Amino acid sequence: MSPTVAVLGAGYAGAGAIPELEDRLGDDADLVWISDTDYHLVLHEAHRCIRDPAVREKITIPVTDIKSPSTQFVQAEVTGLDTDDRVVELDGADDVAYDYVLVALGSQTAYYGIDGMAENALTLKSLDDALDIHERVKDAAREATREDPATVVIGGAGLSGIQSAGEVAEFRDKHNAPVEVYLVEALPEIFPPGDAEVQGALRHHLEEADVNILTDDPITSADDEEIHFDERDSLDYDVFVWTGGITGRDALDDTSLENEHNRLNTGQDFQTSDDRVFAIGDSAIVEQPGEHPAPPTALAAWQAAEVAAKNVANAIDDHPLETWTYHDEGTLISIGETAIAHEVTVYGIDAPVRTFNGLPAKMLKKGAAARWIAKITSPTRAIKAWDAL
Repeated sequence: MSPTVAVLGAGYAGAGAIPELEDRLGDDADLVWISDTDYHLVLHEAHRCIRDPAVREKITIPVTDIKSPSTQFVQAEVTGLDTDDRVVELDGADDVAYDYVLVALGSQTAYYGIDGMAENALTLKSLDDALDIHERVKDAAREATREDPATVVIGGAGLSGIQSAGEVAEFRDKHNAPVEVYLVEALPEIFPPGDAEVQGALRHHLEEADVNILTDDPITSADDEEIHFDERDSLDYDVFVWTGGITGRDALDDTSLENEHNRLNTGQDFQTSDDRVFAIGDSAIVEQPGEHPAPPTALAAWQAAEVAAKNVANAIDDHPLETWTYHDEGTLISIGETAIAHEVTVYGIDAPVRTFNGLPAKMLKKGAAARWIAKITSPTRAIKAWDAL
């Protein structure tokens, strides 16, 4: 009887692993792909929908365009993983028994116990989140005046926060809307732990876009009208978006697997404390040489997908598992219509300038997303998405 391999999640990790597993397993295993959405979202471009919801057509890829007909797809929410009985527990479909499973559920927003944050802040972890932010900003702008502008606050000045602030500023400028944009960060500088050069470049472009930057003071609580800080005065808001961190998914609340905050601990081979369970992407804390694990980024997930898929196939065949080491290809961040590139490599070649912006950086940013879309679908689809990226 053929073994059943289940892949949980349709993010970068899951979508990247499916074609690789199909190639390696062929007809020797039954492959089941489980996700609560029937599409893959190019999440690192989801902030574009804050300005223009039409972008969603270019950054959502149906699972049928990624998988082969022989791979079974189940649209349902994963609610648990019973490693004793080897069953994926689902809401919306019958539970799925597995022989091997690749956990690629992604993450959810971490609120760090900040009072009122979960109840009052919007998040940016899905397409629906991005569309909701767009509607909230649009409604707030419609009700505002020049004398009493709407206030949009983005909490957390990492990658998602910076890009979200840039898109809100672009929406404001495109529609000549009475909106003030704030970017709030608890640490002394934006884009922690980036180096001073890229932080300075990002700050410059955000300030040019009329984004107000508040740093070095943590949010202590939030209610439905105000954000409260440790030291500075409270800030009234009309729209509040929190992008301050990640934690594992609730589906792993009761797992017996070794984990930290519902993110499964793995070796460099993606194998967890159960040799039938592999984990990848934001669902995993993947051991790496040195002190730090692989970063929870889209780049790390799509780099890892091929090796993770290969190792699931190796485990089935009782072959040795391969190790994976993350390769940092640099930083690409968009701020509305501009972009910053920092220590970028293209096909293994370092860019001649360490930090730069303008058209070259913008093209590299678009090219990274297009390369991913081409990898899991086709170059034709990537070309069609180019203008929206």
